[in-house]
Amino acid sequence: MARTPRILVIGGDAAEALEVLYPYFSLLEEGWTVHIAAPKKEKFHTVVHDFEPGWDTYTEKPGYLWQADLTFDEVRPEEYDGLVIPGGRLPEYIRLYPKVQEIVKHFMHEGKPVAAICHAPLVLLAAAPDRLRGRKMTSYIAVKPDVVNAGAEWQDKEVVVDGNLVTSRAWPDNPAWMREFKKLVREYVEKH
Repeated sequence: MARTPRILVIGGDAAEALEVLYPYFSLLEEGWTVHIAAPKKEKFHTVVHDFEPGWDTYTEKPGYLWQADLTFDEVRPEEYDGLVIPGGRLPEYIRLYPKVQEIVKHFMHEGKPVAAICHAPLVLLAAAPDRLRGRKMTSYIAVKPDVVNAGAEWQDKEVVVDGNLVTSRAWPDNPAWMREFKKLVREYVEKH
């Protein structure tokens, strides 16, 4: 690889802790530059989603506080080689930020590697639905109707790779998700 990859991770309150921190440390371990952007350049609250007896859906508990490196408005997407979008409840509200939509559109339209997990396809659907029609994807099961309604083919697999897009269902799929994302980033950096 001719240069060190630069990766942008989307962060903010209610991001699933394991879907922020696992990629962050895994990508740092490669020796890559990793920045986390959030609505504000301050510590944000991650959450832990888990399944407990007696509940029909997942529960949510407080996770770690984590410092954002920069705000969404400070991001220059052209400076990054890959984008990681975690799940949790974070995607529900960040998809409304015009700058987040601009960032996602840049990565999707330029064909740069994008890793989206759990509820993160909600951000992709809001920002670049034209880039998802006919694509193969996965997500948390509750997001399946949104993915299908956007014209993508939803698959129940730990990881689905389609072009520049790597999607996974939830944090238990982190190893496969990051393995495939790293492959795409290496290929992208070698070509550019």
